[in-house]
Amino acid sequence: MALESPHITATAVAAVEFPDLVQQYRVTGVPKTVVNEHIEILGAAPEADFVRQVLDLPEG
Repeated sequence: MALESPHITATAVAAVEFPDLVQQYRVTGVPKTVVNEHIEILGAAPEADFVRQVLDLPEG
């Protein structure tokens, strides 16, 4: 999404290098995506499912 829109930024963090962030965001698996501090997506997801979760849309 960050590649498609100048309004979105993304940062990748290596969990082993930032244990404080692992604890703060309760990372139990990777990848873990946190959006605006309130949406959390754990694991890889197909693009359409990922976007649906980020936009908080119902499945369908």
